[in-house]
Amino acid sequence: MCVTGIRAFTGSERISMDYERIISSPAGIEEESMRIIEGELRERGFYEKKSYGQAELSVIKRVIHATADFDFADSLLFTFEEEPGLEAVFKADSPGEEPREKNIDIVTDTNMILSGLSKPAMKRLGAAACCLMSDEETVRQAKQRGITRAAASMERAAALYPEGIYVIGNAPTALIRIAELAAENRISPTLVIGVPVGFVNVTESKEFALKVFGAKHIPAVLSMGRKGGSTVAVAAMNALMYMFSGLSEPGKRN
Repeated sequence: MCVTGIRAFTGSERISMDYERIISSPAGIEEESMRIIEGELRERGFYEKKSYGQAELSVIKRVIHATADFDFADSLLFTFEEEPGLEAVFKADSPGEEPREKNIDIVTDTNMILSGLSKPAMKRLGAAACCLMSDEETVRQAKQRGITRAAASMERAAALYPEGIYVIGNAPTALIRIAELAAENRISPTLVIGVPVGFVNVTESKEFALKVFGAKHIPAVLSMGRKGGSTVAVAAMNALMYMFSGLSEPGKRN
C-alpha cells in the first residue's frame, strides 16, 4: 500500500493521469506559466510599487518562471537605463532572423550556465560563450596564488574580454573580482548578471558590486540577499537575449 498524504491506494487499483487537465506543448506550458505569474504579481501589488521597463519585467518574470519563487520580484535590482542602453549591449536596434557575425562575448562562472544559454538566441545575436573555471591554467594559477578558481577564471577572462558580458550564478568571489577590476578601470563589462547563491561572501559580493557598477554606470542585474544560482543566471540572461533577438515568443525558438 502506498500512502500519498491524501488517500491510500492498494496495489490492485489502476492509477492514471487525467490528461484533460495537462498542457502538453512546450509553448503552451510557458505561455500558461507566464499568465499565472502575471496574475500573481498583480495580486501581490507588484505594479503598485514602481514602474518597470520591458527588460526588467522580462528578467523578473523569467526568473520567477525558472524558480517558482516570487521573492525575486523584490530582490532583483537593475543598474541599467532600460532599453536604449541595452540595445547598445546587444547591438540589436532591429532584431532580425538572420544570424549575425560574432560580436558579443559571454563569460560564465559555471559550465551549467554555459549549457543553459539559449543557442538560437545566441546565434541570432552573434554571441559566443565560454567558461574558464576548469581550464588547466585557471587551476594552476588558483593553486599557486591561493585564490579561488572562480577569481582566477575571471581575471583570465577579463584579460581576453575586457568589454564582455559576465554571467555569474555560483561563486561570489567571481563577482567580487569582476567588480574590483571594474573599480580599478581595468575592465568595462557591457553587462553583468551577478546572482551568486549561498551563505558566505554572497550578500557582501552583491552589495559591493552594486556600489561599483552603479558608480561606473555598468549595466547589471543583481539578486540581493542569499538567493541566486545558475538557474537564475541562465533565466536572466536568456530573458534579455530573447527580447533583443526577437525570440520572446516560445514558438519562435524551435
